[in-house]
Amino acid sequence: MKIAFGSDHVGYELKPTLIKYVQELGYETYDFGTYSKQRTDYPIYGKKVGEVVARGDYDLGIIICGTGVGISLAANKVPGIRAASVSEPYSAALSRRHNNSNILALGSRVIGSEMAKLIVKSWLESQFEGGRHQRRIDELTAEDEHNETKFDRIVKDNSGQYDD
Repeated sequence: MKIAFGSDHVGYELKPTLIKYVQELGYETYDFGTYSKQRTDYPIYGKKVGEVVARGDYDLGIIICGTGVGISLAANKVPGIRAASVSEPYSAALSRRHNNSNILALGSRVIGSEMAKLIVKSWLESQFEGGRHQRRIDELTAEDEHNETKFDRIVKDNSGQYDD
């Protein structure tokens, strides 16, 4: 499995630690930047990682900025991306199991490197459960496609079927 990494200047110091850790877990990695502490804009790297994951060049992505929020917003602008900004392992796992997240966003000003490793491990070890969660992913896909007809059909076809 191939994991794409990206960060702005604030996430730059945490990124090499996580790249090394993910490699130790047996994954192939690639760093899409930034490559220094020089001030830069997080949308550049959220977009880069989002695009390579959406195209299928990489299986998953991990992106880092100060809070994880800004860079996740940038990645989520790319159709097909479901980036989750989390700060603990439980939400990371559920973002994969229930939301089929394909990018993990972390905040280097929010968590330390050891917590980041726990979050990454939990996220990478989790798998999408499908089932009752699939219709929501289908709705998100219709949103990505700006297809209101498809979205409305999915909602209508599943009305009254909520068991959770």
